[in-house]
Amino acid sequence: MLRQVEGSQAVARAVTLCRPQVIAAYPISPQTHIVESLSDRVRTGELTSCEYLMVESEFGAMSACIGASGAGARTYTATSSQGLLFMAEALFNASGLGLPIVMTVANRAIGAPINIWNDHSDAMSMRDSGWIQLFAESNQEAVDLHVQAYRLAESLSVPVMVCMDGFVLTHAFEEVDLPSQEQVDAFVPPLVPQQLLDPADPVTIGAMVGPEAFAEVKYLMHVKQMAALDEIPVIAEDFLRAFGRASGGLLKPYRVEDAETVVVALGSVLGTVEEVVDAMRDDGLSVGALGITCFRPWPVAEVREALGRAKRVVVVEKAFAVGAGGIVGQNVRDATRNLPVDVYDVVAGLGGRPITRASLRRLLDDVVAARVDASRLHFLDLDVELVQRELERARHGARPGPHAENMLRDIGTVASGAYE
Repeated sequence: MLRQVEGSQAVARAVTLCRPQVIAAYPISPQTHIVESLSDRVRTGELTSCEYLMVESEFGAMSACIGASGAGARTYTATSSQGLLFMAEALFNASGLGLPIVMTVANRAIGAPINIWNDHSDAMSMRDSGWIQLFAESNQEAVDLHVQAYRLAESLSVPVMVCMDGFVLTHAFEEVDLPSQEQVDAFVPPLVPQQLLDPADPVTIGAMVGPEAFAEVKYLMHVKQMAALDEIPVIAEDFLRAFGRASGGLLKPYRVEDAETVVVALGSVLGTVEEVVDAMRDDGLSVGALGITCFRPWPVAEVREALGRAKRVVVVEKAFAVGAGGIVGQNVRDATRNLPVDVYDVVAGLGGRPITRASLRRLLDDVVAARVDASRLHFLDLDVELVQRELERARHGARPGPHAENMLRDIGTVASGAYE
């Protein structure tokens, strides 16, 4: 059923259709509308047989999901930014225990300085936590990925996070095709837990493991992640047959077959990238785009195949490893090792800075014209003069003060009193 609906409301509806039995919620912008909507659905009886737990923190939310999932319940939670970091210890526990928890991450920047706008630094900080990470380009895909996430999580007994860009998607109103309850029931079978806490047959989950078996346990986590690379395309094909639209999968190629230059990106920026690709194609330039839907596990073979004919790969990512460089870019380099291709790492959109078609076009024109050094990390639309003034201040001031406040004064902006 087509409806004009806010992204958060659409996701809440999709989660409702998957019939979770326990929802543990702690609000943090910009995911709050999702858990608020789910609360209303439990209160009004639209979502039946569900325990809605308003916990004291994000750590409590994930801990409650771990307990509920261990007891055999289908579980759900959502978070963003610092909330995801507060969950960190419990995230590793959930994956180490092999629990099929589904979580929405409404991607938002991590402070300091505090910032409530979108980038991918939160999800990227947890890329090695053992969770499958799926990234949505649109609100339609966010809906579809949540339905697929439950099937994926429960078929392999692994936790899955569905990442959608905070505010850009969560608060945007779009036309979304919301599935019916009958469709979702047919696609997502009732949960049959692979492990279960049962007083009649007591076992220990999460026991101490010493050096004699710890490596083997971690190896088996890796095996499950690798199995997901086979399972995700199968689920996507089943989804296409059941719902009549292509959604999910590992990658989203766009005009890459003959492209000499390919832009790699995740999330909602793909729409802008594809528009730039079309414009450059109209100008006779051989450009394509490769969207990464599944970032963890990393589909190295599929990425290598998709980029195997390119001469230049431009990785546009909304996070980076401070002191090292691009995160997605390094993964792309691993996938293209020994191929005759230059990989350019470009950091863009940090803290919600717009990624415009004009800026992307200038970047790609410079890459095609060999005016960009592939060995350096690049920052799209970086205000170099502002940075240089602050570096000069730091060199000559005995107590130069905090960078953020200094630069805000330079550009005549008062620091925001943003809330968590």
